[in-house]
Amino acid sequence: MKIVVREASLEDAPLIADLTRKAWAGKCPPTSHGHRDTWVNVNEDLHAGGAFILLVDGIPAGSLRWAPLDEDESIWKIRRLGVIPAFCGQNLSQNLLEAVIHHAQLCEISELRLFLHRYLEPLTSLYEAYGFELAPEIEFSTRNTMDPPPVMMRKILDP
Repeated sequence: MKIVVREASLEDAPLIADLTRKAWAGKCPPTSHGHRDTWVNVNEDLHAGGAFILLVDGIPAGSLRWAPLDEDESIWKIRRLGVIPAFCGQNLSQNLLEAVIHHAQLCEISELRLFLHRYLEPLTSLYEAYGFELAPEIEFSTRNTMDPPPVMMRKILDP
C-alpha cells in the first residue's frame, strides 16, 4: 500500500468537500456541518489556511484542513480530519495529523488546536499520542448551542 499526503490546491476544493461528506456519512450526527460541506466552504478554508489530501495507491482516501485563528495567526485550528469508510480502520488519519504538525513546525506556528464533538471523545487518545492535551479553558466560539460543548485540545509546538 502506497500512502501519499499532499498539500491541496484551490482546484481540490470539490474533491475535499466530497471526501468530507463521505467521511462524515454514517459516523456523525445529521446536524454536523461536514454533511453539508461544499466546494465553496472548502475554497474559503483553503484561502484562509490550507488542507492536505491523503492518497492510498493513488486513490483519494481522506483530508484535513487548517486555518489560523482570527485573533492570533500563530495558532492554527485543525478542521475536518476524516477518512472515507473504504479506508477506515487502517490508522491512516495519523498520516494527515503528522503532515499538519510537520507543516506547522516549518511555518513556525506556536500552537495547534482542535475540538472533538462528544461522540468523538474516544479519539482523544489518538491526539494525546501526538502531544495534544485537553484544554477545557479554551472556548469554542462557533458551536451549536443545542449540542454539548466539544472537547478542546491543544498542542504547543517547540520554537
